[in-house]
Amino acid sequence: MLRRKRWLFALMAILPTLAIFAWVRVYPIWETLRLSVHKWDILSKNKPFIGMANFQELFRDRLFIEALTNTAIIAFGVLLVTIPLSLVLAALIHYRSSSRLAAFYETSVFIPHVVSLVPAAMAWKWIFDAKLGPLNALLTFVGIEPQAWLFDPVLSIICVIVLCSWQALGYAVLIYLVGFKSLPVSLYEAAKLDGASGPQSFWFLSIPMLKPITLYVSVVTLVSGFNVYAQAYVLASDAQGAPGRQVRVLVLDMLENSFRNYRVGYAASEAVVLLLIVLLLTLVQFGLLRDKGGRA
Repeated sequence: MLRRKRWLFALMAILPTLAIFAWVRVYPIWETLRLSVHKWDILSKNKPFIGMANFQELFRDRLFIEALTNTAIIAFGVLLVTIPLSLVLAALIHYRSSSRLAAFYETSVFIPHVVSLVPAAMAWKWIFDAKLGPLNALLTFVGIEPQAWLFDPVLSIICVIVLCSWQALGYAVLIYLVGFKSLPVSLYEAAKLDGASGPQSFWFLSIPMLKPITLYVSVVTLVSGFNVYAQAYVLASDAQGAPGRQVRVLVLDMLENSFRNYRVGYAASEAVVLLLIVLLLTLVQFGLLRDKGGRA
């Protein structure tokens, strides 16, 4: 009886939190799934069930394919830049932890992660400006021809990757620093006695032992990359930047279909596809980074 009362008390204690979570998280997911199989037009009272018709139309839509391709390129580009760079920076900061400037190093790397997104994107937009940007001024100074960074389809995607990587780097470095501080010092001392150099210890000890951290950082970075929107919209989607929509991403396509074309059901099907892609890639990452003992 006492055990049952404890369970009942615990359930009643967490019930409000579960209710809020269900309302804020679970219900919107369910509603999105429901909308995706209906022809849900804001301007029409008739919202018939159409099954998989929205999904069939998606993969015949040139704009959706373009948005999905750009989003995937940006997400994997940010992942390939962020993981190795954050790992190296975290190692350098960790091995300089006794320095008086250690706190400054950590803060300077983490600041981009907490800077407001739109002002940061506007600052980078000025850096990449074809006429007034300091990047082209630097290229001209060293004898390289200036580039139209935000007008070229390929270069504009690279600019978005740079901006997203710059913002994601601080959080990844912070998580890796926590991982480095939890590694056993005795292993490194033994490796040093055996004649291992610093880079060898980093490659053969640190990287394998930080595999769970790498899994977490890679999942978070990839999910964030697939949800990119404001960076592309501010940096390369207006008259001052790229003409038209040089960097069309998936979230932008969803918003346009919802609020400009009033095709809520079609936009919901795009959200479902995005959800399935993120879930699949997360499962693949867990499979690739799982150790031999079956633990991530």
